[in-house]
Formats: sequence, structure tokens, C-alpha cells
Amino acid sequence: MAGSTKPRYIAGSVNPVNADRHPLPKQEPLLPADIAQISASIDVTDYTPEGVQDAIAKRYWHCVDELASNGAQSITLAGLPIASQLTRPRVLQLLEETHKKTGVTADAHAEATIAALKHFGAKRIAVASRWTDALNVKLIDYLQQAGLEILTITSASQWASQAFSMSIEEGVKLAFQLGREAMRKAPKADALLVAGGAWRSMPVVPYFEEEYGIPVVTNPITQPWRLIAAGVAPPVQGWGRLLAGK
Repeated sequence: MAGSTKPRYIAGSVNPVNADRHPLPKQEPLLPADIAQISASIDVTDYTPEGVQDAIAKRYWHCVDELASNGAQSITLAGLPIASQLTRPRVLQLLEETHKKTGVTADAHAEATIAALKHFGAKRIAVASRWTDALNVKLIDYLQQAGLEILTITSASQWASQAFSMSIEEGVKLAFQLGREAMRKAPKADALLVAGGAWRSMPVVPYFEEEYGIPVVTNPITQPWRLIAAGVAPPVQGWGRLLAGK
């Protein structure tokens, strides 16, 4: 681990791809400096059923072993597309197996997202998605299995290659566009789920909460929220109700 101070907590992530394929700018930290974040990648070729199943079968347990050997105290399967293609029963099974193998907390963005929506008491959800219709069907099924009603879901017909090739500016613009489209179609939604990467979808959260007066969740912020809810990390102001601990 870099740095001279031993981290108080180490949060591990199993990511769809590594930074070489999907570089992101330096993030504004959501967690304090004494909480380290480490990651390993399953290097998915695409978010098709075949691409996801192949990546999980060949590389998931290697990632788990790598994170555990580096001291991860929690391991989170990142990304809604991965979970959606696996289906909820398979994700829950995978998390149970991960916990049994490592002894640490096992989680997934999909499960943390469901927990976040239920934290707000939301049942009727509008979803701003940029994914292709075929993947959206799988996402809807996943959320419905958790007892959520999906009022509407948008699409920009993206698979992994299109998502990874977008600039940050394009991604933020699309998140605003699709979020507003979802709310036009479902103005009575209890909450808005903006499905996407943290530094493309995060900027819309406080704006949409003010504009529509409902909670807004984007799946990557649910990972630090789990630590906030557990008392491991302090609340974060300025990025919406969830991270503020409200």
C-alpha cells in the first residue's frame, strides 16, 4: 500500500475493466484518507451475456483472491450491467460464496443500489439508463425481483464499447439528458436511479434532487454510502441526500 500511514479500513472493488481501458480523471475523495480503496478487474469484453459470464468464470475469483491478499475488508462487485446479466439469484449466490471464502463483507453495486432506494422508502422508480434495450430488460428484471416497480427506463443503445469511449463531458451531458427524459415520463416516481459511472452521473445528483424534490441515486455512490451507513466513514456534503446520511 502506498503511503506511510496504515489505512484504518480497506475497501476492495471488482471492476468491469481497468484504468487502461477506461481512464478517469482524479476523483474528489468521498472517503477520508485513512480509508484505502483498492481494485481488481475482470476485464469484461462487453456487457453481453457471453462477455459477462466469461469474465466472471475466468477472472472473478482471481480478483477476489488479489483483493483479499491486499487486506480488503469488504469486496464489492461493481457495475449494474454485470449484475443484470448475471441475474439477482446468481449475484446473491456469488456474494455468499465470496463471504464464505474470504470472511469479509461481500457486496455489489446492484444490491447496494436496491438498499439505497429502500433506505428512502422508494418503491416506484424512474431509471435513467444509457444501456441498450436488451440490457435494460435485464436491469428491470433485477430491480423487480427486489420488489421495486420500474415506471420508466431510458436508453441510449449503449454496450460497453460505446460507454467506455465517451468523454467525461459527453457522459455528464447524457446523464442530464436521460435523467430529465426519465422524469418527464414518470413525474410521480418516488426516486430517480441514474445508472452510470461515478464521475459521469454524480454531478446530476444534487441538481436533480433540487429540481424534482425526490431522492436521486447513482450506483457508484452506494459503495461509499454503505461505509457511511455502517459508521465506518463520515457523511459527505454536497453530493446529495444519500452521501449526506439523510
